[in-house]
Amino acid sequence: MENDQRKETPVPFKLEERTLLFAKNIRIFVKKIPKNVANFEDSRQLVRLSGSIGANYIEANECLGKKDFAMRIRISRKEAKES
Repeated sequence: MENDQRKETPVPFKLEERTLLFAKNIRIFVKKIPKNVANFEDSRQLVRLSGSIGANYIEANECLGKKDFAMRIRISRKEAKES
């Protein structure tokens, strides 16, 4: 077969790695923003949410069933939206 006719295998999402990188990048970002009263609580919330995304994703992968998986993925998605 020619190169242009081969089917490419899909790249895995690697969401555990991506959520960890996201949390690390958020922490780097928060360290750079000005430290003032207006930013303090938002920064804390952002750091908590960014870590929670990955934690809930990992929990979803270790779920007890389909409903448990769906609930934990929804929570992870919600945390990502809030971030």
